[in-house]
Amino acid sequence: MTLPDGTVLDLPDGATGADAAAAIGPGLARAALAVKQGGQVRDLGLPLIDGEQLEIVTRKSGRDALDLIRHDAAHVLAAAVLELYPGVKISIGPSIDGGFYYDFEFPDGSGVTEADFPAIEQRMREHIKAAEPFQRDEVGIEEALERFRSEGQDYKLELIEDLVRDQGVQTVSLYRNGAFTDLCRGPHAPATDRIGAIKLQSVAGAYWRGDSSRTMLTRIYGTAFFTARELEEELERLEQARARDHRKLGRELGLFSFSDISPGSAFWLPKGTVLWNELVALSRDMGAERGFTEVKTPLLYDSELWKTSGHWGKYRENMFVTETEERAFGLKPMNCPGHAHMFRSQRWSYRDLPVRYAEPGLLHRNELSGTLHGLLRVRHFVQDDAHIFCAEEQVEQEVRRCLEYAFSTFEIFGFEIELELSTRPEQRIGTDEMWDRAEGALAKVLADDGLDYRVNEGDGAFYGPKIDLHTTDSLGRSWQLGTVQLDYSMPERFDLVYTGADNAEHRPVMIHTARMGSFERFIGILIEHLAGELPVWLAPVQALVLPISDRHAQAARDVAATIRARGLRVEADDRAESIGRRIREGELQKIPYMLVIGDREADEQAVSVRRRHEGDLGMVAVERFVEHLAHETATRRDAPLGR
Repeated sequence: MTLPDGTVLDLPDGATGADAAAAIGPGLARAALAVKQGGQVRDLGLPLIDGEQLEIVTRKSGRDALDLIRHDAAHVLAAAVLELYPGVKISIGPSIDGGFYYDFEFPDGSGVTEADFPAIEQRMREHIKAAEPFQRDEVGIEEALERFRSEGQDYKLELIEDLVRDQGVQTVSLYRNGAFTDLCRGPHAPATDRIGAIKLQSVAGAYWRGDSSRTMLTRIYGTAFFTARELEEELERLEQARARDHRKLGRELGLFSFSDISPGSAFWLPKGTVLWNELVALSRDMGAERGFTEVKTPLLYDSELWKTSGHWGKYRENMFVTETEERAFGLKPMNCPGHAHMFRSQRWSYRDLPVRYAEPGLLHRNELSGTLHGLLRVRHFVQDDAHIFCAEEQVEQEVRRCLEYAFSTFEIFGFEIELELSTRPEQRIGTDEMWDRAEGALAKVLADDGLDYRVNEGDGAFYGPKIDLHTTDSLGRSWQLGTVQLDYSMPERFDLVYTGADNAEHRPVMIHTARMGSFERFIGILIEHLAGELPVWLAPVQALVLPISDRHAQAARDVAATIRARGLRVEADDRAESIGRRIREGELQKIPYMLVIGDREADEQAVSVRRRHEGDLGMVAVERFVEHLAHETATRRDAPLGR
């Protein structure tokens, strides 16, 4: 087999990952955690796959290594809980982004709270210090069933029975560390002591298998790192994230609220509606400059539309479905089928193409209640959605224009973008020839334009491949934002045509694109990235006028009226509170400008300007300040204030 540096390694048949690490060197043998072959991380003790490139996984292997020890930590957590709470039933415990969890059913309705975490962590550390090897055994189905039946572990029995029914397996793998044995496909590190530091973080409810009709289990979340220092840095980052949580800031800044009367749907308050409208206006302005025409399509469609598009078969469980007059209808979870239907309702010539539809359309998706998370995962949302219908020879240019549109949008917010090409998933519609053509076209644009990108195999939409745009926020978290998706399937399914120069009918190509994605999710990301400190053009209140005393109140109201007359957003705070307290409250509301008015300012028709993070900028004529604020708003760019 070949190592990542190109070195060829020859080993006897049946050699394991541990053998390979030892053959390379004793230092690597000590550091090895697992191996990676064929894109899969595998136990050191398993026989190697002949001919596959081999990578030895060590603590320097990034996400692969962390996922490994976090999976180890989940098993250690289960072992500790079983020891401390006799009679508990265990279900599953995977590694996840940022950590791990394990789901438990505690006996007689008992459970744990965060107050119980220190005792559980102490027991976990005992297992870690004991350096218990992770031992893998492949056993027959009957042996596995008998084992977990004797232990009363009903969830493990159900998992095994499902594997037999769905995959026809005849054996399953069990992993043992110390006295604890779990049903698990692996992989695991050699022993528990490879886990350097652990921290339990929270407890939550989770339905078994995400099904609200099944048992509510207790989910314990935690994280693990190789060193205590790495753990401490992560906990500090999480503390910053809690302070920036968009749900907390949205409430404190009066932007939006949520209610159980409509789960997964934001109630946008006046200030939040200003923020929303400014983003929609940005999308409309930039779209119009690039030839997009805004349309408006229905919210509710007959199921026949969804059957034609393929969503009724592939996506129905995520749709809100209703029935009237013996006809099934679905609330739209996306705009594309409606836009395809709209395109089909007219006759088109090659001279008309490309046709670019944009719609900030209201969408609904039936997300599970346990997955809802503020603005980041909702049921009711609006996307800056657009669809392009073009001729084959226009595809590359239109994809290129979509990328330029996205880059220009994210530049306004200071987001640096990384690109990802997602290819055909296992479950898809359309022919292989369609997918070959679509993937080739996207890859060609990226290559021709010299754009760096990574390939995400199998993560395309079910109807076509896509280029996704990712950014990293101020806390180092990665977010997928915009997308450009190339679709040969939907025009085929909707029988879309245009008349070509040869007077014959031709099939258009459909491009799906969005920049911000859903406005809700983008606002949530932006609030956390900026800690609620929105740029001047986007802030719900751009300036706060503060009279020093009662005799300056009228001058403050006059200044506010002058600013408001220019279509800018201003408030005056003339409450009988000290100027220091009112300034502090304005800072907590994260208002970009505070304008103080005393005797001199009132006499000279000026304001003393305080800017967020810059402090006192001195006295500026009212008209000069208004011009400056209007310029920042119109250009959507913060700028230094001249005198």
